[in-house]
Amino acid sequence: MDAMVNSAEPGHGPDQARVRVLLVDDEALMRAGLRLMIDGTHGIEVIGEAADGAAGLEQIRALSPDVVLMDIRMPRMTGLDALRALQDEAAETRVVMLTAFDTDDFLLEALRAGAVSFLLKDSPPEEVVRAVLDAAAQRPRFSPEVLSRLVRLAADGAGTGAAAGSGGADGPASAAAEAGSPAPEGVTGREWEVARLVAEGLANPEIGERLFMSVATVKTHLGRLYHKLQVTNRVQLAIRVLELGG
Repeated sequence: MDAMVNSAEPGHGPDQARVRVLLVDDEALMRAGLRLMIDGTHGIEVIGEAADGAAGLEQIRALSPDVVLMDIRMPRMTGLDALRALQDEAAETRVVMLTAFDTDDFLLEALRAGAVSFLLKDSPPEEVVRAVLDAAAQRPRFSPEVLSRLVRLAADGAGTGAAAGSGGADGPASAAAEAGSPAPEGVTGREWEVARLVAEGLANPEIGERLFMSVATVKTHLGRLYHKLQVTNRVQLAIRVLELGG
């Protein structure tokens, strides 16, 4: 699981910001293992634990953690239901969903509901640390196995709802965009090129190099795409592109 999407190595140094983390899992041993992995590492502080989604919501409201590591399957209230409740409350806490990798049916639902990333329960400590730090920085992170499942699930549902449209103000979509579906209505050809490269897992500098544009220009296109496609992060954007047949 060395190759990840939009990843960043853990930072170092005395000026590193503290990342406050809440652990939500119905297995006490899992919570203990996660705490052992991350507490006190690279500025991470575990500030609380909860054994189900309902208790997790109470802790989130009381403690306002930066990041929550939350199991997707729990009694009384699942992690998915808790995530949806957080979305309704417009909470700023970033959620990394924990999975034993038997949750294909919930993967897209959790990402649409606002999960930043999925983390395998058997991930090594360094991957858990990186997932927490990336989540705090609003960077999605997936192992290749999870990403391949995500792409397959989104692709399975793509094609029926794709909205065909013109290339917008930038003119017709480029040859790269035309290799997939046309740009949706209101999205320019250039923006659609950026969106499709996001769906391929490229980081902003890589997109800029591929399309011969600055990183600042890539970010500008991303901001417009988030607004036009009604998404809030690049993971949701990638899902939307796949759903539109990109």
